[in-house]
Amino acid sequence: MALVVAIDAGTTGVRSMAVDETGAEVAYAYRSFAQHYPGPGLVEHDPDEIWEATAATLAELCGSLQGRTGPQAPTIAAIGITNQRETLVAWDRRTSEPLARALVWQDVRTASRCAELEAAGYLDTVRRLTGLVLSPYFSGTKAEWLLGHGGVPQTADLALGTVDSWLMWKLSGGAAFTTDATNASRTLLYDINVGEWSEPMCDLLSVPMAALAEIRPSADRFCLTADTTALGPGIAVSGVAGDQHAALFGQGCHHVGMAKNTYGTGSFVLMNVGDTCPSPVEGLLTTVAWDLGRGPVYALEGSIFATGAAVGWLTGILDGAADPAAVETLACSVDDSGGVIVVPALAGLGSPWWDPTARGAIMGLTFATQSAHIARAAIESMALQTRDVIAAMIDGAGRDIAELRIDGGAATNDLLCAIQADQLGVAVSRPVVTETTALGAAMLAGLAEGVWSSPAEAASLWQLDRRFEPDPQRADADELHGRWREALRRSLQWPGG
Repeated sequence: MALVVAIDAGTTGVRSMAVDETGAEVAYAYRSFAQHYPGPGLVEHDPDEIWEATAATLAELCGSLQGRTGPQAPTIAAIGITNQRETLVAWDRRTSEPLARALVWQDVRTASRCAELEAAGYLDTVRRLTGLVLSPYFSGTKAEWLLGHGGVPQTADLALGTVDSWLMWKLSGGAAFTTDATNASRTLLYDINVGEWSEPMCDLLSVPMAALAEIRPSADRFCLTADTTALGPGIAVSGVAGDQHAALFGQGCHHVGMAKNTYGTGSFVLMNVGDTCPSPVEGLLTTVAWDLGRGPVYALEGSIFATGAAVGWLTGILDGAADPAAVETLACSVDDSGGVIVVPALAGLGSPWWDPTARGAIMGLTFATQSAHIARAAIESMALQTRDVIAAMIDGAGRDIAELRIDGGAATNDLLCAIQADQLGVAVSRPVVTETTALGAAMLAGLAEGVWSSPAEAASLWQLDRRFEPDPQRADADELHGRWREALRRSLQWPGG
């Protein structure tokens, strides 16, 4: 039995999953790692802790697979990696030691630098070259900050890489410094039109191109493992993609116009727009969806910074909300949010507003407000933000969507799914396997190593669990959206934000 191992290095932890040729999960392991908040708006990870969590999950996975013998004894055919994307790691290639804590995609310390660059007239150039916007969300200004203010020396041995590059460096014992096109396209340093690092952008942000990883297609043999984990040596790492790109692939969204939303720490809506790079769309990002070795497929993306993270935050302040499942139970105990609106701008707002100065707000409170109303309003905020992103996407792409495929931790929340369908006016489809981020990474690796013969065969692994249809009477949904837009307006450009 040929297995593919997917390493999903997310924002709060690492999960490793082994799947068989049918896409079924055979073994699974998870480890969280610490979140470091040295100040307001600052979010950091320890790269060594990410690696230790990865090694621990692989050891547990191997332990689960041990003892299976006979004709069906499993062999690992390939490894796929998917990762939190814009988080930046700096390390010394000579010693393999991190040079600083990793700056996480949620970190907004470079917001003033982005505003400065925009005021200087660079936004149009950035949009044209990278498909992105000037936001502290992306890796480029993080690299500039580490070199200019973070004490990272600019030497010949410097490596500046996203989490996938760091893990491949460690897995290969320092033999491979590589990344894929999807992760590169999230750095502000990659020319999305030609598929290479951009010298003008590197010059603008004073980032040495020699410190950046080699870019390869998403389905390709990146490296072989060294004897650094329980997996042992000689296993090919053959599929790499940023988490949202892997989810799009794992959701089987291989045709133009298909779209998915992943409800994780944040939420990320991607629409497949084909093999021609589109012109910039206001409020959205243009990104590489994947590259199977025949050139890139592109996607429009809306990045929502806080959805699951906002629900997690509520568990610390609401009575009866000990965990996300309890938040759902609490929310279901009332018929509506009682006029309450939650704007979860805890780290600013992403698409389609791109306002790092926005701040979170709970509005519409009265003496009748209960914790259940706030819990329901928080769940509604996930669907309301997604509606705004989808609306911008439909306008930009010039096409409607027939359905929204969903995944991520909150995709199991039936209340959210029903609200989302009502807000969009289209069906919301939840697959049997909601961990499609890991599944997509496994698919990419399996394609490169011949476990699956074609993207179509890989896409056929997707199976529907439940389809949520919108209520034909959507007046209440539109009324809620109107209140949301008013609350949103008041949270933007917050003084001192």
